[in-house]
Amino acid sequence: MRVGVLGATGYAGQELVRLLRRHEEVEELVLSSSSVAGQEYEEVYPHWCGQNIGFLHDEEVSDLDVLFCALPHGLTASRTRAFLERNMKVIDLGADFRLNSADVYEEWYKLKHPDVELLSKAVYGLPELYREKIVGQSLVANPGCYPTATLLALVPLLKAQLLQTEMLIIDAKSGVSGAGRGLSLGNHFSEVNENFKAYGVASHRHTPEIEQELSRAAGRPLTINFTPHLVPMTRGMLITIYAKVNEGVSEEDLRRCWLRHYETEQFVHLLPQGTWPQTKYASGSNHAFLQLTVDQRTGNAVIVSTIDNLMKGAAGQAVQNMNLIMGCPENQGLTGTALWP
Repeated sequence: MRVGVLGATGYAGQELVRLLRRHEEVEELVLSSSSVAGQEYEEVYPHWCGQNIGFLHDEEVSDLDVLFCALPHGLTASRTRAFLERNMKVIDLGADFRLNSADVYEEWYKLKHPDVELLSKAVYGLPELYREKIVGQSLVANPGCYPTATLLALVPLLKAQLLQTEMLIIDAKSGVSGAGRGLSLGNHFSEVNENFKAYGVASHRHTPEIEQELSRAAGRPLTINFTPHLVPMTRGMLITIYAKVNEGVSEEDLRRCWLRHYETEQFVHLLPQGTWPQTKYASGSNHAFLQLTVDQRTGNAVIVSTIDNLMKGAAGQAVQNMNLIMGCPENQGLTGTALWP
C-alpha cells in the first residue's frame, strides 16, 4: 500500500509514522505538513535520525491507497471529496465526520460543516462496536480519545439495558499530549507540573460525540455529565463512570455482559476482579483495560476504563481501521504491549 499522513508532525501524526513504518503492507509512506513542508522529517523529530523517513510535502498528495488526516477540525472535510474522487480511502483523526448532525457540529465547533453531504457516507470507526460497518468503507471517522474509553465501557451495558440512564457521570483524566503539540499557556511545564485541573467543564467538544453513540446504544436520547481533567503526565487516559444499575441487576450480570461482547477481542481486556486499570497498563499500546464493581450502599456501578490517548485513542485505532478497510489482519502493526515501567 501507498499511504499518506496529513499533519504528520503533530503527536498523533508522529505516532502514525511510528506504526506505519513497521506495518508489513505499507510499501511507501508519504508525509505532509503545511507548516514545515520541505524539511526532512528527522529535522522535526530528531529521534528518527538515520531512518530515512524522507521529506515533508505540502498538502497536495496523490496516488495514495489510504490517507490519514491528523488535522484540526474543519481542515479535512473541505478537501475530503477530492480525495475520495481520486479513489483514496480516507481516515479522519479529527472531528469533521464523527457527528451525524451538521447542526450539532456547528453548535459545538462554532464552524459550518464544509461538506454536509459526506456526513451520511462516513462510518464511525470504533472496531469493537462497529466492525462490520467499517470493513471496506472509504471514509472512516476515527473516534475521539475520551469517547473511545467511555464507549468501550458503556455501550455493551446500555445495549443490554442493565443501567439506568437518567444520571450518567463520566469523570475523565488525560495526559497533556491529548492537547496536541501546539503551544499554549495551559500546557507549559510550569502550569501543568504538580497541578491537577478540570477543563472544558460542561462544554467539552467530545460531549456530543459520546451522547450520540450512547443514545444509539440505548435506543433513546441520552444526556451525560462529562468532566475532563488534565493530569501532569505525558500520555494516558483513565475514565471513571458512575451509573445506577437497573433493579435486579448484579455485578456479575454486568461482568457477563462485557465478557459476551469482548471475549474474542484482541485489544479490549477485562481485568481480574479486584485489579483496577492503570494508565501504564496501556501506555504505548493499542490495548484498553476495563474493570467494574457495584457499590452495595448506593446501588451505583463504578466502571473504570483506561487507554493510551495517542494509541487506542488516536493513531493505533486509526491503523486498526485501515487494516479493516484494506483487508489486512486487524492487529497488523499493532501487536506491541505496553511500555513498562
